[in-house]
Amino acid sequence: MGKPAWGPGSKTGNSAHMTYAAPTYEFLEARARRRVPKFAFDFVQGGTGADRGIETNRRALDAVEIIPRYGNLKKADTTTTLFGTRFMAPIGIAPVGMDALIWPGATTSLARAAKASNIPYITGTLANSPLEEVADIAGGERTWLQLYGFPRDDHRVTIDMVRRAKAAGIAAIVATLDAPVRAKRPRDLHNRLVVPFRPTLKTVWEVATSPAWARALVRHGTPKFANINRYVDGAATLDRVAGFVQKELIGSFSWAEIALMRKIWDGALIVKGVLHPEDAEAAVNVGADAILISNHGGRQSDAAPSPINVLPAIRDRVNGRARLLFDSGIRSGLDVMRALALGAEAAFSGRGFLYALAALGEKGGTHFADLLREEFAVAMAQSGASTVADIPDVSCRHAHAYRFPNPA
Repeated sequence: MGKPAWGPGSKTGNSAHMTYAAPTYEFLEARARRRVPKFAFDFVQGGTGADRGIETNRRALDAVEIIPRYGNLKKADTTTTLFGTRFMAPIGIAPVGMDALIWPGATTSLARAAKASNIPYITGTLANSPLEEVADIAGGERTWLQLYGFPRDDHRVTIDMVRRAKAAGIAAIVATLDAPVRAKRPRDLHNRLVVPFRPTLKTVWEVATSPAWARALVRHGTPKFANINRYVDGAATLDRVAGFVQKELIGSFSWAEIALMRKIWDGALIVKGVLHPEDAEAAVNVGADAILISNHGGRQSDAAPSPINVLPAIRDRVNGRARLLFDSGIRSGLDVMRALALGAEAAFSGRGFLYALAALGEKGGTHFADLLREEFAVAMAQSGASTVADIPDVSCRHAHAYRFPNPA
């Protein structure tokens, strides 16, 4: 059998096997579906409402066309620098709460993937392993902390998590705006994936018929909210911690709270979830270093636009005063190229990395990072871009970009 004409064909042994078994996001998703319990797969694949937001993200990215340019035979250099750190590519791992539900031990697996691939990892407030462990494994320069607010007692918990991040050497805080209320997620309700979670005969059967997932569960233990344990009165049982999260966590911040965070955090400050140029302006005004343009992967509002369709308007409003990052719907290196062509400096994927773990186990995260980088290098070469700095000058068509009124 001949080798493919692009990057993965040069691999040997187990790496080559993974490439042929799962050469794209879609193969990883299909393989993950077969290997994990349905309630876990539904949790990651699903969005809010009727999953329209997920469909919107995919259609919008597919609609961005990039015109090939030829004659430049330089090898594509995918490296880039973000907040003083040189990375393999403008690609990162997006945060997913309860990440260990689809693959037990996911948080530390992704931290190892971030280190091996030299990419940033946004670990979540509701991750399965504490932020200190993630920073120790991945390196603080590759670790960013996604933060939800805990407003009680003048943000005692929120402020303590910021201090913990600083002590751990974490490079960036990613303050989340786009979950001001808990969205209805019908698949989780149908699967009774609620707090407190009580297994049914159906869920027990799903676990029993997913042996790879069950073995990983035995090795790593029940999924938990490891960052929150220390803030719970009494023994940090799963029910008690989950109850604390349900009662105390607010998935958003006011601009005044972001301004306060700016005063106590001297690392990179990123605001996540912006979809309107005026909110981008507000983020700049309170001192944000970067804006992560996102609709929460289609998990908060079925009526929200795709981030790719508002990216150019936000780019024009911000006009270089803050760095622009992107997530929601990234499935390939070509999607990364599309985001960068329209103004982002890096793009993040959440579902893709979790599907990769579920499909391939511990090495899945590194495998998906390699896929994204290789596909991104191909997209660069096809567009005539030799470096990441060349990408904003590529020729593309974006027919569905939003047009906002000019500010008064």
